Amino acid sequence: MGLINKDTFICLDLETTGLDAEKDQIIEVAICRFTFDTILESYETLIDPGCPISEASMAIHHITDSMVQGKPKIEEVLPRIFQFIGRSIIVGHGISLDIAFLIAAGKRHKIANTLSSHTFLDTLRLARLYGESPTNSLETLRSHFNIASEGAHRAMNDVVVNIEVFKYLATRYKTTEQLLERLKKPIPLKTMPLGKHKGRPFGEIPHEYLLWAANKDFDQDLLFSIRSELKKRKQNPSFSQCASPFGDL
Repeated sequence: MGLINKDTFICLDLETTGLDAEKDQIIEVAICRFTFDTILESYETLIDPGCPISEASMAIHHITDSMVQGKPKIEEVLPRIFQFIGRSIIVGHGISLDIAFLIAAGKRHKIANTLSSHTFLDTLRLARLYGESPTNSLETLRSHFNIASEGAHRAMNDVVVNIEVFKYLATRYKTTEQLLERLKKPIPLKTMPLGKHKGRPFGEIPHEYLLWAANKDFDQDLLFSIRSELKKRKQNPSFSQCASPFGDL
């Protein structure tokens, strides 16, 4: 690793039958090896998951059962995917879920890999650091940076857009090491990114909900933001009393 605009990275995106890496299946893989100057190599394939694709999943990626019929099984392409990745840093949007799917598939089919100890850069977290996009979805970031649309929400289209978004988000860092060092620390969020209080500032969220959320399996930035708000209220107890209509009962 050296100057960030001279390093080589892997950008990866999967389409799947759902969001549970242990139960759901991969149905499409797209990977590019790239530098800030060019895409060096790419690989993509549809994958037969061996099960029906749900309507809800199909509505997102528009991959149908007939499209994956006769395509390779995941165990046939995993060795190539792991070889393609090698030791390069993996870039992706919410990339930990994609990596979890590949690790789970590797375990399921007893195909050795080193992904559990791999270095990766999540452009979702980079977008939180950047903090100037209306939301941190890949599509919003694409629009925010005036990046040309690649069309439908399919794996390779998302990879091409993600590479360009990464370049914009990483420009304030001179070296890859600087960027990785910053991402070791949690990034404070301004608003709740999910759930029934999505979009609300943490200061406006009911105390009981924050207590519940503080013990969930959320990412480090969200947990840090929730626990920071709870700590702030503990240091200023009158806040939680004012926030509750039953505080004086």
